[in-house]
Amino acid sequence: MILAIDVGNTNIVLGCIENGEILNIVRVQTRIGETEAEYAIKLHQLLEFYHIDPKGFEGVILSSVVPPVTGPLSIAVKELTGLDCMVVGPGMKTGLNLRIDDPGTLAGDLLVGGVAAMNCYGYPAIVMDLGTATTVTVVDKDGCFRGGAILPGVKLGYQALASGTSLLPDISITPPKKSIGSNTVDCMRSGAVFGTAATIDGLADRMEAELGYPCRLIATGGLAKSIIPYCRREITYDNDLLLKGLWILWQKNKA
Repeated sequence: MILAIDVGNTNIVLGCIENGEILNIVRVQTRIGETEAEYAIKLHQLLEFYHIDPKGFEGVILSSVVPPVTGPLSIAVKELTGLDCMVVGPGMKTGLNLRIDDPGTLAGDLLVGGVAAMNCYGYPAIVMDLGTATTVTVVDKDGCFRGGAILPGVKLGYQALASGTSLLPDISITPPKKSIGSNTVDCMRSGAVFGTAATIDGLADRMEAELGYPCRLIATGGLAKSIIPYCRREITYDNDLLLKGLWILWQKNKA
């Protein structure tokens, strides 16, 4: 069994994976500034709660988009499990040909999502990850990672809108009954849900037009389940896509 860790801007997702099967998933809030001791205590409590022996892991793999967290968390994992973290980054065996300007700058979550999409769903594929940021990435028909698009996440964008205006309130990301809102909150919810869904549909259309062929569309991330049902394109929702990608990368790179 391995421990797979996905460090996002808002949450850290931990998954215990055995023979490709995800046995446990835990989400904790990402906190910049916590020490390795604080992370070690938190991890120990979580594993103890699920009756998991921290010394029973074969390996640990970590992907992070929050550099200040990567170091302390890796040290905490080492202290707790006795294992060094395999950190997703340049030089890993991925099976993806990175056809972007500077492969060394590719964020780990985008790489992991591309690997998971290619291995679990085939290619060509477009992956949408709706979290703190909304990312859209493309794996072409030759299995090459081609890049994509990055947008403000739905919650982040509307929190900024509420804080930057006098009359617009903070809202929950829930769909209104119709796209033409008749009050301020419903107008904002229409933009958040239906507007984001239309953006995803439109980006997929444009990307396919540039490629010259249709792609399989896969969505993941904490906000995907609130948005994807309102897209007009057929999109597969996979909440565990990044954990699956971490398992695949572990298998490709373990000694």
